[in-house]
Amino acid sequence: MARFGAFCFPGIGHLNPMTALAHSLQLRGHEVVIFGIADTEAGVRAAGIEFHRIGAEDYPPGTLKRLDEQLARLKGIAAFRFTLERVRNSTRMILRDGPEAVRTANVEALLVDESEFAGNVADHLGLPWISIALLPPLLPDDRFPPFWLGWAAGQDRLSRLRNRLAIHLLLRIATPMFREVNQQRSAWGLKPLTRPEDGLSPLAQITQLPAALEFEIRGKKPAGLHYTGPFLHAQQRPAVDFPWDRLDGRPLIYASLGTLQNGSEAIFRTITDACAGLDAQLLISLGGGLDPARLGKLAGDPLVVHFAPQLEILKRATLVITHAGLNTVLESLSEGVPMVAVPLANDQPGVAARLKARGACVVVSRHRLNPARLRKAVILVLQDAGYREAAQVLQRAIQQLDGPDRAADLIEQVLKLRSTQPLA
Repeated sequence: MARFGAFCFPGIGHLNPMTALAHSLQLRGHEVVIFGIADTEAGVRAAGIEFHRIGAEDYPPGTLKRLDEQLARLKGIAAFRFTLERVRNSTRMILRDGPEAVRTANVEALLVDESEFAGNVADHLGLPWISIALLPPLLPDDRFPPFWLGWAAGQDRLSRLRNRLAIHLLLRIATPMFREVNQQRSAWGLKPLTRPEDGLSPLAQITQLPAALEFEIRGKKPAGLHYTGPFLHAQQRPAVDFPWDRLDGRPLIYASLGTLQNGSEAIFRTITDACAGLDAQLLISLGGGLDPARLGKLAGDPLVVHFAPQLEILKRATLVITHAGLNTVLESLSEGVPMVAVPLANDQPGVAARLKARGACVVVSRHRLNPARLRKAVILVLQDAGYREAAQVLQRAIQQLDGPDRAADLIEQVLKLRSTQPLA
């Protein structure tokens, strides 16, 4: 058995799947410790995972809430740049505090969220490490559009050129971060990173994205990339008080913008205006971004809550209006629920593009969002059975998967911990 260390971006959409993977490894007798900032400690320990705090000076308690509130007010490229700056600051802290923390925790291998740069710590300490993609995987392959863009996949020369240019743009935007990483790597006597893919593990890249949701491409998939399935462990979710008696039996439209970019009062009002008068009940989960009282009287008298027990709600939902965060999308598909996607920033356009390519959603651009367009999309998904059928096709594919267990198989085999089934 092995003792793993894990580095994970401090957001619920990253921590929930990482703790689910850690739980699966623990069930096999391994030990897992997650390195993180103070604000993530309670959630990790509540999931039954060992925790080791880093960044005490940079990230005192309450920092995460402040950063998330700033992100909630941003959209598009502004949100993307803000996120990159957060990653840069986190990287600086990890490179400084990570080596001593990993030594102290006495781990044998690292699992590194692709949103973090802790693989450099593993290289410095001579430890094996594996990339874990909790968002759509970073793919340095011009057959795929970059994950932060909502482009459809195209195999023609023009599409591939467009993808290469976008990948080059990402590298330019991330140059300051790579410069700092390479300064530290040089101090450690390591070779510099020169391409985005240099930040991926040479052993394996494991993603919770199901292969059934990935773009269809010609030829072989990128070497070392392994698709599994949703990293989900329902028992690790905290209990949420919810007024179940207020569900009135009509078809349920569930609207959520996640927990990071949920501060837009205008978008929630657009959603209520779009759904008012439909023969359906609208449930809005604010994800902690706003106080329901602040919204006041809303068209159609929807049910509005701080948080909803999402996994239970999705079992009752007829349609989901989502920002296209990967975890919400995977959880919706696990119940065969079609979606209307309004991607806001970061990986969400790429997730929405994959979902649209599979026929399970209608995408409404944030820049063209208004009640009329959103209402048209909602009615289309409600009335056209093809969207639900497409979601159910993906549901059946996901039901055949145990994402955390498959990921644990791969980790064990790559690290030669014990005999498992051959890699697919």
